[in-house]
Amino acid sequence: MAARARCVAAGLLGPGPKPRLLAIAVMALWASCYPLIALALDDAPHLTFAALRALIGGAALMLVALATGASWPKQRIEWGWIVLAGVGMTGIGYFGMFHGAEFVAPGLATVISNTQPLIAGLLAAAFLAERAGLMGWTGLMIGFSGIVVIATPNFSAGSSSTSSVGFGYVLLATLGVAAGNIAIRQLGLRVAPVMAMGLQLIIGAMLLAILAMALEDPTQVNWSGRFLVSLLGLALPGTALAFWMWQITLAHLSVSQAVSFSFVVPIIGLTVGWAYFGETITTITIAGAVISVVGVYLASNGRSDTNEVSRRGQKHAFRAQPSSKPPRHRRASPDR
Repeated sequence: MAARARCVAAGLLGPGPKPRLLAIAVMALWASCYPLIALALDDAPHLTFAALRALIGGAALMLVALATGASWPKQRIEWGWIVLAGVGMTGIGYFGMFHGAEFVAPGLATVISNTQPLIAGLLAAAFLAERAGLMGWTGLMIGFSGIVVIATPNFSAGSSSTSSVGFGYVLLATLGVAAGNIAIRQLGLRVAPVMAMGLQLIIGAMLLAILAMALEDPTQVNWSGRFLVSLLGLALPGTALAFWMWQITLAHLSVSQAVSFSFVVPIIGLTVGWAYFGETITTITIAGAVISVVGVYLASNGRSDTNEVSRRGQKHAFRAQPSSKPPRHRRASPDR
C-alpha cells in the first residue's frame, strides 16, 4: 500500500477514473483511428504514415515528461521493457497491420488480430505468473467467439484476397502487440507513463522509418489539410493519449483483464461506421457484439492472481526513493 501511495503522489497512478472505464476510453480512441486512417490513406505511403504518427505521438509525450520533471528510466530492465514495447507494439504491430491489410480479407484479418488477447493471456501466465482463472479464460473465449460472428459475413466476400503472406503479416502484428502488452504491464509501476510511452513510441517510429526507407518512398507525401488533420488526430488523441492511459490501465488490471477490452474495438468501429459512413449493421453483427460484450464482462471481472514475485518487482522501483522522514536512531541501552 505504501508503494501504491507513492505512485499516486508521483503521478504514476491516480485515484480515478475506474480502470475498466479507462480501458473502454482507450478502446474508443483506438477505434476512432480507423476512419482517420481511411481519410488520408492515399496521401502518404503506409509505413511513412505510421512512422510519422508514432514519432509525433512520442514527441508529444516526451515534451510533457520533460516539462513535468518525469524521471528517466534508470535500470536496464526498464529500458529492456521499453524497447520491447516499442519494437513489438508500435514497430512490428503497425508494420504487420498496414501490410497485412493489402493481402488478407477483412474478416480473416479481424479474427487473426483479435487472437491477441488470448496470446497475451498465455504470455502473462507464462512470464508474469498471472492466472486468469476459469471465469477469465471463459470470458476471453466468449469474447473471441463474438468477433468471429461479427467477421463471418466478410469471409466469403473477401476470401479470394487472402494470401499466406498477408496471414503472416497480420499474425506477426498480433504477436508483436501481445508482447508489447506484457512489456507495458511490467512498466506499470516502474516508469512514469508519459516517459515510458513517449520513449517506446519514438523507438517504434525509428524502426518504422527504417522499414519505410527500405520498402517505399517516404518523400511521396501529400501534405494536404486533410492529411494533417488525420495525422494529428491519430498522433495525439489516438496514439499519445491512448498509450498514456493504457499503461495506467495495465498498472491497475491484470493483462488478461485489460486486453479483454480489445474485443470492443470492432464493435465501436462498426458503430462509428454506421453512424457516420452509412455502413450496414445486420442481425449477425448485433449478435456478435452482444456475445463479445458478455465475454468482456466475464474476462474483466474474473479472478486474476499475480505472483507475489511480480508484485514485488513492480514495487522495487520505488524502494530506492529517499524517504521524507528523517532516520530514527535508537538510543543505546546502558550496561546493566
